[in-house]
Amino acid sequence: MQMNVGTVDRVIRIAVGLLLIGLAATGRVGVWGWIGVVPLITGLFRFCPAYSILGVKTCSAPKPDAKS
Repeated sequence: MQMNVGTVDRVIRIAVGLLLIGLAATGRVGVWGWIGVVPLITGLFRFCPAYSILGVKTCSAPKPDAKS
């Protein structure tokens, strides 16, 4: 499992996930708010299965090793 979620994408996913879960837990939205678990998990693990299928990668490329 290779990382394919970048830093900005990760922060947005975690924030949206926590917001949806919080709204669902307090009863402000219906049970659909628990879907916030999905962006939360993908943000925490920095891996999105849908990105893999679509060939999308929002994280920066690894820096090559500098050899002398």
